[in-house]
Amino acid sequence: MGSKAPSWGEQWSAEGYGGNDDDDRLMNKVGNSSGSKMGDVKAAASAGLGKAKAAASVSAQKVKSGTSVGIKWVKTQYQKKVSK
Repeated sequence: MGSKAPSWGEQWSAEGYGGNDDDDRLMNKVGNSSGSKMGDVKAAASAGLGKAKAAASVSAQKVKSGTSVGIKWVKTQYQKKVSK
């Protein structure tokens, strides 16, 4: 086929296609972008995490109370059946 593209093994090896040079360049771009954009993203993520925690807490409380009510209902049904 005459293609000069690297094989699958060459691409995924440590010295393969691009090697660590691409990773180093990417990390330099990410690491050096300490502008307000990163702070905005962190603040938005933090706010989202707080909302998720609150929603999870409310949901857990609802599950707990629903389970309690369900168990009480089963107990009363059993007591009605046994007492007849």
